[in-house]
Amino acid sequence: MKKILLICFSLAMFWSLTSCVDDLDTEPKIEQTLEQLLAEDPSAIEGILSRLYASFALSGPNGPGSSDISDDAGESPFLRGIVNLQDFTADAMKNRWGDDGLDQLTTTSQWTSSNKFFRYLYNRIYYTVPQCNNLLNVLQSTSVSTPESIKSEVRFLRSLAYFYLIDTFGKGVLATDENFGTSEFLPQASRQELFDYVETELLAIESTIGNNNGYGRANKFVVDMLLSKLYLNAEVYTGTARYSDAVTYLSKIINEGGYSLEPNFIKNFSGDNNESLEIIYPLIADPINSQSYGNTTYIVNGSMSPDTMPILDFGAAEGWQGHRATSAWYGLFGDLATSTDVRASLFWTQGHNYIMTDYREWTDGYPSTKFRNNDLNDTPSSGISFSGTDFPLYRLSDVYLMFAECAVRGASNASMSDALNYVNMVRNRASASTITMADLDLDFIIDERGRELNLEGHRRTDLIRFGRFTGGNYLWPWKGNTAGGASIPDAYNLFPIPQSALDANPNLQQNTGY
Repeated sequence: MKKILLICFSLAMFWSLTSCVDDLDTEPKIEQTLEQLLAEDPSAIEGILSRLYASFALSGPNGPGSSDISDDAGESPFLRGIVNLQDFTADAMKNRWGDDGLDQLTTTSQWTSSNKFFRYLYNRIYYTVPQCNNLLNVLQSTSVSTPESIKSEVRFLRSLAYFYLIDTFGKGVLATDENFGTSEFLPQASRQELFDYVETELLAIESTIGNNNGYGRANKFVVDMLLSKLYLNAEVYTGTARYSDAVTYLSKIINEGGYSLEPNFIKNFSGDNNESLEIIYPLIADPINSQSYGNTTYIVNGSMSPDTMPILDFGAAEGWQGHRATSAWYGLFGDLATSTDVRASLFWTQGHNYIMTDYREWTDGYPSTKFRNNDLNDTPSSGISFSGTDFPLYRLSDVYLMFAECAVRGASNASMSDALNYVNMVRNRASASTITMADLDLDFIIDERGRELNLEGHRRTDLIRFGRFTGGNYLWPWKGNTAGGASIPDAYNLFPIPQSALDANPNLQQNTGY
């Protein structure tokens, strides 16, 4: 079976969260400590670890209606938060529901600290981090022998959660296994301090985590990928460019990882994408054993409607009639009807309007069919309600495009000829035209990243790094709450710290501009 089954352990895991986020509803179900569980069954560590991995994809341990935190089980899963804040706030995708704060994301306007969607991601981060801290603390004190690779995986998951804090909110508190359980309010940690911590952690575990821990688990090259992401955005996060450092770890993935581009682009987003040759790190979905209204269920069902589309052709039983692409995405391909680019074919145009005159109208804009439930070569007679398609958080094509960007930005250890070759490998796989060295500049790269990676949780971060997210030099439909796009303030390069977090810890200060 391709999926890591969610193994639910009810553990008495006690810690003080008053210094982080209040009311996370982590009350234990039975009176057995984690130490006792591991002493009785040392192999239980694998199940506990899978539960930590699942915190990025699922809402809770008891099905789609359960939640690890007090927030809405359907709306608050980690990956759903990434899509909402990374894709719907940017140029490519818009949501029409508008429910209680979602309009603020869709229109990239009127952001407030009381918006529940900001709170959802913040709370998920500060649920995952203490879970990791608690396990690491227990593993240090228990007599059970635990492989260093296991501990390294836990440290990776903690680093991944912190990476999203660095990227989205820019500050928080630095909760570690060393200050675990303190009853005092933790001090505010700056973006630089969080960056330094994550960098140190990833460098420390890069050699200990192992090269092959199994599908859906972190390994050396997943760590290299997160390091590369950290360094690629270092100039935004810290003010100091680190593109050559990014190339160092991108080159390890390329030369040592054993990944290759999947010949069929669509395979990466189909129900059998666990067989893809290029996915470096997925967030696993399982429609039977680990159902969630987050994960790719949110993407697939949210992009479908039986009113205008044959949703069964994409393996879906439900169409939530929510998400559509804008011309800022499909416009990158030119004329969709004549384009040879496979990626240009992944929009449903019939019954829909090219221009998104009203983002609340389902037929304005083209739904993306990039993600689907059915296997690549299988059109089922009946669909399923929950997605079985894994979310490709990291793919090799992203590595190639990151390398090319670093080369164009002047990385000393990146060859421009290699960069051109990598970009053309990505484009040729999609049956797009080959480019020349004269074409390879930053404008081309940001557009190619849009063609290749939109709806994969990178777009807002990419636009910020290219200086296109805020201000008025680059407009897209409904930016600044206007159909043609309008300038937005530079403060929007970060989200506001949720009011609940500010109330919970007086040491936290709101981001500038809110």
